[in-house]
Amino acid sequence: MLLRNKTAVIYGGSGAIGGAVARTFAREGARVFLAARTAGPLESVASGIRAEGGAVETAVLDALEERAVDAHADDVVERAGGIDISFNLISHNDVQGTPLADMALADFERPVVTALRTNFLTARAAARHMKPRRSGVILVFGGYGDPTPEFSLGGLQVAFQALESLRRQLACELGPYGIRALTLQTAGVAETLPADFDGREAIVHDIERRTMLKRAATLEDVGNVAAFAASDRARSMTATALNITCGTQVD
Repeated sequence: MLLRNKTAVIYGGSGAIGGAVARTFAREGARVFLAARTAGPLESVASGIRAEGGAVETAVLDALEERAVDAHADDVVERAGGIDISFNLISHNDVQGTPLADMALADFERPVVTALRTNFLTARAAARHMKPRRSGVILVFGGYGDPTPEFSLGGLQVAFQALESLRRQLACELGPYGIRALTLQTAGVAETLPADFDGREAIVHDIERRTMLKRAATLEDVGNVAAFAASDRARSMTATALNITCGTQVD
């Protein structure tokens, strides 16, 4: 098991990506603490993990609230003895399909402010507990990507670029304490689109068309790469992105 005896905190643990990562982490031996704003979906993910024999605990939490994030991290440390992995996967509430020239300021800045605020808060909360232990992993989701001429992404890609700057700074400042900071770089996970989503088929086709492998990364792919990145087998990796774009982005 890659993550045996590790404690992982996943924010946005009730979502499609958060749930997939949580299931993989638990399967790999981690004790998983899931946090999300809505109890029902959160418990649904947790129940599935428990049914497979995984160790999981939940908390209803708004990961944009400073005091709540800090208090939750303190509680996790009190219960588990420390935090080994922190991964923020909450929704950024972005608006897509509208050109920037036609977009309202609130719709543009929402994902940028949301992404930076929540990732700063959760990374800071984890780092404060990781530093005395001189170990830990902070994972970021999204990564650098070129703009797409055929589709307007609003503030989403701007938010991802901002997160990359944050992740670079975290890696630089926390590296001397043995704390690693890594990004999982994707180019869209088609499985996250609901079956009845308007235009789903066209979006999936576009995601797959842009890849070299002619397929999109799956939720299972994301979970497996996240588990590797968080494990000691990747202990020499920090300040970089793990490219799981299926060849959409070329390094």
